[in-house]
Amino acid sequence: MRFRSLAVVLTAATLALAGCGASGTPAAQDPEAPLTIGVSPQPHGEILQFVKDHLAEQAGIEIEIEKFDDYNRPNEAVANGELDANYYQHKPYLAEYQAQRGGEFEWVQTVHLEPLSVYSKKVKSLQELPNGARIALPNDPSNQTRSLELLQNNGVIKLKPGAEQGAGVRDVAENPKNIRFQELSSDQLPRSVDDVDAAIVNGNYALKAGLKDPIAVESAENNPYANGLVASPAMAKDPRVQKLAELLRSPEVKDFITKTYGGISVIPAS
Repeated sequence: MRFRSLAVVLTAATLALAGCGASGTPAAQDPEAPLTIGVSPQPHGEILQFVKDHLAEQAGIEIEIEKFDDYNRPNEAVANGELDANYYQHKPYLAEYQAQRGGEFEWVQTVHLEPLSVYSKKVKSLQELPNGARIALPNDPSNQTRSLELLQNNGVIKLKPGAEQGAGVRDVAENPKNIRFQELSSDQLPRSVDDVDAAIVNGNYALKAGLKDPIAVESAENNPYANGLVASPAMAKDPRVQKLAELLRSPEVKDFITKTYGGISVIPAS
């Protein structure tokens, strides 16, 4: 997950948001107003659109969806009161963001997991990587740690003892194939597949790029990187946000995720 809105924002809407100021969005001031939720376009936006189209009205809530390409601005917008909540990140990323940028947030509900996957147009397995192979991986700390753990679990490298939490490229202790690591922002990783021997790509960006047939996939078992709904402490207790959290964990949404993404790139949270 850096920031550029995909949505075309009308001037009137921009003025309305600016008018909210520190007091927050219209929903924070009016219990009948729609919720404005920030999402990554895929899969979060698609999942939330399903909720909006099929479940929200019957549950008595309205939803407005704002789409973002990067991983920083949705949290900034929640902290500034421009969004009521966001749905695009996992807990380690949120902790990393708060440590670096501050802001008050509350984790509301876990929804789904997007396993990191390794893609290659040059080899069919990680074991086939040649000596000196180049692997592209995320440059943000939490997803880089995930990537290195994925490589370690597949026997490609070994990390320094005790370095699993917050591990970076500097913590690679054993590298028998002399792998060269190329650190890129997550949105650049799909394009790198053509240029490197392998690339480790976040699930949402793999979906957006239409990447298929990964050569390795992160295990979903006991995985702490599930994505979920996040709000400010005040809005987290709002009945509309709580209702949205229930809908995002409903059997209907779980079925939608499983059928839409085939149980590979996006998996409902257990």
